[in-house]
Amino acid sequence: GNASAQNNLGDCYDMGRGTAQDYNKAFYWYQKAAENGNASGQNNLAYAYDNGRGVAQNYEKSFYWYQKAAEQGHASGQNNLAYAYSNGRGITQNYEKAFYWYEKAAGQGNASAQNGLGDCYDMGHGVAQDYKKSIYWYEKAAEQGDASGQNNLDYAYSNGRGITQNYDKAFYWYEKAAEQGNSAGQNNLGYAYENGQGVAQD
Repeated sequence: GNASAQNNLGDCYDMGRGTAQDYNKAFYWYQKAAENGNASGQNNLAYAYDNGRGVAQNYEKSFYWYQKAAEQGHASGQNNLAYAYSNGRGITQNYEKAFYWYEKAAGQGNASAQNGLGDCYDMGHGVAQDYKKSIYWYEKAAEQGDASGQNNLDYAYSNGRGITQNYDKAFYWYEKAAEQGNSAGQNNLGYAYENGQGVAQD
C-alpha cells in the first residue's frame, strides 16, 4: 500500500529495470500510486494515457491526472499540464493557463517548461510578446541541455531576435541541439555550413 513504492515499481516495469518491460503492469502500478495521491504516480499515469502506453490513449484522462500532479507542485506534471492547455489536448486550448503552468514549472527548474515559457514570450501566447524574456528562458533551458531550447536560442542568435545577432553563438547552439538529434537543429546546422555562418563554409 506504499504509494511511493507503487510508483517506483511502475517505473521498473515501464523501463525494464530488474524485470521484463511491461507497459500494462507499469500502468497498473502507476494507477495504484496515483489513486493513493502520489504526485509522480499521477504524472506517470497521465503520461501513459497521453501516449497509449499500457492503456488506450485518452487525452481527457491524461489531462485529469496531469492536473492532479500539477496541483501538488509536481514540476513535470505542471509542464505537461501547460503543454495540454497550449495544444488543446484533453481540454479547450487556453494560452493563459498554459503560461501560468509553464511559469510554475519553469520556476522549479524544469528545462522543458523553461523552453515552453520562452515560446510563450516569443509568440505572445498568454502573455505580452517579449523577445528579451523569451531569450532569458531559452537560455535557461539550453544551459540545462534541453534540445528545443538550444535550437530556439540559436535561432534567436542567428536572426538577432531579442539579442544581438551572433552567428558564432548561433552555430554553437545549433551544434548542441543537432548532436541531441533535434531535427530542426540539424537542419539549421546544415544551413550554417552551407552559408558559412559562424563556421567555414562547407
